[in-house]
Amino acid sequence: MTNQIDSFLSDWTEAERTGDRGALGRLLTDDFVGVGPPGFTLPKPAWLARHEPGELAYDTFALDEVQSRVHGDAAVVTARQNARGSYQGRPTPESLRATLALVSDGGDWRLAGIHMSFIAGTPGAPPVPGGGPRSTPEEESG
Repeated sequence: MTNQIDSFLSDWTEAERTGDRGALGRLLTDDFVGVGPPGFTLPKPAWLARHEPGELAYDTFALDEVQSRVHGDAAVVTARQNARGSYQGRPTPESLRATLALVSDGGDWRLAGIHMSFIAGTPGAPPVPGGGPRSTPEEESG
């Protein structure tokens, strides 16, 4: 079953990289929900609309550090998403941690949801709270 999941992930990453809305439409469940790194949610139509011309464009898009756990007709996949691209002309984060919820639908895997989080210290991620050097009260006063 892991080979089928690997094949699904390969198809999905290729569809995301190339902006293939037709393929993505087939790979996502009708009730799909994506959660972006800062916490916004996108239902399937909005997820697909990201790939309209002039919106989201990837130069590269790949997964590594992939771990899959199958539970009956469902699977949970955690991975590191590495991508270079832009959204409405602004660079996208280069690395994200992603959790994908897959369901088996008539023997084919489909993506029911994805939740993405920034990876601290990677390009495009917000700064780590409290991660920078701190000054002492003595340094601040003078």
